[in-house]
Amino acid sequence: MAATLPGVIPGPGSQWGGPERDYKEDPLPLLFMVPRRLLLLILDGISDRPCPELSGRTPLQAAATPNLDLLAREGICGIMDTIAPGIRPGSDTAHLALLGYPPERYYTGRGPLEAEGCGIRMEPGMIGFRANFATVDAGGRVTDRRAGRIHDTGPLCDAIERGVDLSRHRVTFRFRPGAGHRAALALKGEGLSASVSSNDPKREGVVPPDIRACTAEAGDARTAAACNDFLRQARGILDTHPLNRARRDGGLPPANVVLIRGAGTMGRFEPFSDRTGLSGAVISAASLITGIGTAVGLRPVAVEGMTGSTDTNLDGKVRAAMAELDRTGFVLLNIKGADEAGHDGKAREKAAFLEQIDRALAPLLSLPDTLIAVCADHSTPCAVKDHSADPVPVVIRGEGVRVDAVERFDELSCAAGGLHRIRGADLMPILLDLMNRAHKYGA
Repeated sequence: MAATLPGVIPGPGSQWGGPERDYKEDPLPLLFMVPRRLLLLILDGISDRPCPELSGRTPLQAAATPNLDLLAREGICGIMDTIAPGIRPGSDTAHLALLGYPPERYYTGRGPLEAEGCGIRMEPGMIGFRANFATVDAGGRVTDRRAGRIHDTGPLCDAIERGVDLSRHRVTFRFRPGAGHRAALALKGEGLSASVSSNDPKREGVVPPDIRACTAEAGDARTAAACNDFLRQARGILDTHPLNRARRDGGLPPANVVLIRGAGTMGRFEPFSDRTGLSGAVISAASLITGIGTAVGLRPVAVEGMTGSTDTNLDGKVRAAMAELDRTGFVLLNIKGADEAGHDGKAREKAAFLEQIDRALAPLLSLPDTLIAVCADHSTPCAVKDHSADPVPVVIRGEGVRVDAVERFDELSCAAGGLHRIRGADLMPILLDLMNRAHKYGA
């Protein structure tokens, strides 16, 4: 095994990269104390508040999680504010922070990241939107914001891309499907702006409003006009599409309108490999997380059967992560179903899914030469049915880690750990230091 170790760990000299270190004279400390690979496992929305139906316990406290508990016993634990105390994190800002990209500097809106995750190559300056397929009635009122949670909307997106013409606005566009009823829209053209409103009323029984300019700037008005034209043309295409005719015939709600929101301008991201010296991959069913990964240069890895819900292919995702670690230095693995249960207020279902996750993680316990960090990106309490600012548990396990006395991976047990209370922006520097990739501050 020692022969496979490189003589030199490169230090890119960036935010956390240090100078090159030569370990040829004494390879054993490197072999036994410094992991070369990093798995960042983000269990989306797992942390919670006390739930009455679980006798005042959180789903993590109520669930049987022997593998996560073993990681806690063999690692160092803490709790983490992924943005800052009292700030409710979005999944987008939280993941940026955990990867080492301060959201106050890099975050320009969710839309561009969703578009990137849907396979649209977003160039700096392009405008991106989140999108939903929805159903409206003959009077134009929204009857289902998710069009019956429709899946396989590729044919609808293809028809819109072929049929909508925005040339009179001097704008080109891409419109690609995401998971389920979701999609993403990207606009490209001179003088466009992200300062426009949404046509998503966020409730049913009302007519979607027009897109409006948010300021008096000419770019806002031009972008709003292009969006309204896109939405008008898209609705005409969807009304007569064969897929929607078939849905009507089968008693299903047609996906006959597009709702867009979350406008943002695509920014510039320094590659993750330049910042850390690690190349890597992202494995996630959520197009947002995939988009964040690809925006910073991580390679997206598809896994058959991963859905972003509690029916996802957990074993397949774990196998894919292990395979990627065999050929790269870093993997971001996101597992989302517990977040969905939290949003639905289903505490027992959340605890049951946490037990499924725990069983699937068993193969990771024997990974050699690997630093494993497990955390959530935010809390999603069942009582709130949304993200909250409650800190999340975090554990780091691997060679060279100081092991504390924590024996359970849950919100309160981890609060007693050796990491104490950190912020999301602290995590990547801590991990890189444990891999001997940190830059000395001072002489």
